[in-house]
Amino acid sequence: MTANEAETAPLSQGACYVYGVVPEPEDHISALDLPGVGDPEAQATFVGHRGIAAVISAVPTDRPLGTPEDLHAHARVLDTLAASTTAVLPFRFGTVLPDVRTVVEELLEEGRDEFAEILKRLDGQAQFTLRARYVQDAVLREVLGENPAIARLREEVAAQDEDASYYQRIELGKVITDAIADKRHTDTAEIQRRLAPFAVATATAEPAVAEGVVNASFLVPQEKWAAFEKAAEELAVQWHGRIHLRLLGPLAPYDFVDEAASEIEEGR
Repeated sequence: MTANEAETAPLSQGACYVYGVVPEPEDHISALDLPGVGDPEAQATFVGHRGIAAVISAVPTDRPLGTPEDLHAHARVLDTLAASTTAVLPFRFGTVLPDVRTVVEELLEEGRDEFAEILKRLDGQAQFTLRARYVQDAVLREVLGENPAIARLREEVAAQDEDASYYQRIELGKVITDAIADKRHTDTAEIQRRLAPFAVATATAEPAVAEGVVNASFLVPQEKWAAFEKAAEELAVQWHGRIHLRLLGPLAPYDFVDEAASEIEEGR
């Protein structure tokens, strides 16, 4: 290791938890003052090599990782760096290497060119994730108000006993589900229309709950963070009582690393 690598390496020479890769700090900051994964006393720090640096902390090897505290510590380190406008290449949770030398020689040295190119592409950008969820009573009222046939079927079902209306109940559930799916498509498109202009890339994922609308991620340049957050707030006000919006960010660009790596590979 070079003098700079030794200066930024953790005191422990044991196993290292690796959060991700960043540009090498010019001032060689020794620690982030954040609790590490697996051991809150082991603060996250940097080990640099040829212009890039791994974000690491000492980690115990006598117990498995994966507690909520571990997951939170992993995200907190990466998101704190992203919020400070540092370009971040986040690694998956659970990346552990045997020692600092391995971090330098097998991770940073072997991956240096690709890591540097990805960081260049992500420079000045962070991820914002919007989680949208319907207020169930509100969306049901909308469906019934906009679809008289569904409202009549619901009244018919309510007037009969459960056994007699079995097949009608199945049909009612299907048409309501289809109507909400149509709304979900329309509302997702509106989220994209309002927020995507502030982003250089977007990614969407199906929500994990039935009342979910969408989980949408946006890669936003730093100079547009304020405008993006304002647009999201305006949408939340407009949809108050109908759709609950939760905005997370700035975050490390978890959903955009693979895309950046693919673009690099395609350009070769």
